[in-house]
Amino acid sequence: MTAGLPEGFAVRLGRRVRVLDGGRILIGGSPATALSLAPRAAASLSQGELTVTDPATGALAGRLLDLGMAEPVLELLPPCREPITVVVPVRDRPESLRRLLASIEGAHRVVVVDDASRRPGEIGAVVAAAGADLVRLDRNRGPAGARNAGLADVRTSLVAFLDSDVELTPDALPRLARCFADPGVGLVAPRVRGRLASPGGSWMARYDADHSALDLGADGGTVRPRARVAWLPAACLVARTDALGAGFASDMRVGEDVDLVWRLAGDGRRVLYVASVEVFHEARAGGWDVLSRRLLYGTSAGDLARRHGAAVAPAVLAPWSVAAVVALVLQRRWSVPLCGLVTGLTAERIRRSLPHAPHRPAVAAALAVQGLLAALSQAADLGLRHWWPVGALLGARSAALRRFLVVAAVCRGVAEHRRCSSHLPLAAFLVARRLDDVAYGTGVWIGAVRARAWSALLPDVRRTGRSVAGRRDAGVPRPVGGRSRGAPPRENTMSV
Repeated sequence: MTAGLPEGFAVRLGRRVRVLDGGRILIGGSPATALSLAPRAAASLSQGELTVTDPATGALAGRLLDLGMAEPVLELLPPCREPITVVVPVRDRPESLRRLLASIEGAHRVVVVDDASRRPGEIGAVVAAAGADLVRLDRNRGPAGARNAGLADVRTSLVAFLDSDVELTPDALPRLARCFADPGVGLVAPRVRGRLASPGGSWMARYDADHSALDLGADGGTVRPRARVAWLPAACLVARTDALGAGFASDMRVGEDVDLVWRLAGDGRRVLYVASVEVFHEARAGGWDVLSRRLLYGTSAGDLARRHGAAVAPAVLAPWSVAAVVALVLQRRWSVPLCGLVTGLTAERIRRSLPHAPHRPAVAAALAVQGLLAALSQAADLGLRHWWPVGALLGARSAALRRFLVVAAVCRGVAEHRRCSSHLPLAAFLVARRLDDVAYGTGVWIGAVRARAWSALLPDVRRTGRSVAGRRDAGVPRPVGGRSRGAPPRENTMSV
């Protein structure tokens, strides 16, 4: 666990955090946690923000960040005076590179690494026109190897990695660099929004722009395995140079960004996703380009499972939620009563674990239902995405499973269509979403077979509720007890 935050650092509670008992109890984070605060600590958070003024508030702010309950308030952090070297790996795509270099503001040194382009002269002309430095590789090393070649030429304490098909928004790098006011931060990344390279485009290109695989949503926070945001794309990263060591795993052609983030988190570095800063990523032009990229992303699961084990599990479920989901999928007469009984017993366990507060039974019931819905969501993901071949095979033989998968596909598709405000017609979006799932799931199976890493396909069923990449918590809150000068000194994990 990382240390407290320095004086002047400011954090804001996330919008998903529940505040009870006049601010003395906070419920949220990833995994879900119930945090009991002393009156002084609650008063310091009265407006949902906390600025560090002493070691106690520094410890509390750091704890909130580590639990996934808060994110930095960039506007209240001091500007970073450290210079940043920008490293851009590229292979062909001179026009995309031209747009990126034009979007980089400030007096940053830019190192473009040409990863054995087929027309190196075009890349060289763009780099020279922008006044950047050029490193040429005589053979294609892949994104990880190209970034490492650029990293070897960095002499500043901070380095930014930008993919050539990204465009920065004004002040994106300086705003991200403010997070390094915390010496424990090793790496930060913005939200990556999709954007069409030109008006029009195929319907799959519009889907990719609206529903980018690199867009991790509007809620920022600490990044680590099994958190709500568990990985970061390398499209735009800013890091402490000394935290990177040898850099990216050069033998990985895909998934090297996830591997780097998990290694940094394992080394005790804070890794932050700052959703309030946005950059734009060029959407793929055609349907095959979109789907082949999704398939490629899926293949990384096998290599990541070989390196990081169960951290890459496609779902993380508590035993009680497995029982409830199986009952609902079977759709028998006893399914709803059994599901209600299991959820009710779980709500009672949550109630006993929560600190004493008004409306404690209602809060416990709401959290139990939330856990059930999260488990159903993960089960739908398994059947439609990671296990789609199994889902298709069994669904052809089971009317109950077929109904569950059809309803799940429609409900999730409609919800995602609304969430990302897609410009596609709903029917086209639903078809694109299913093709996306099939492509990614196929990649997961290919990667698992190649690496012989079957944990990439197996859900992680455990007694303590945890979360997994991009999914809600499947278990119940962990109670945090004790008070000491406004900062909770100990934490107890409740078995589910």
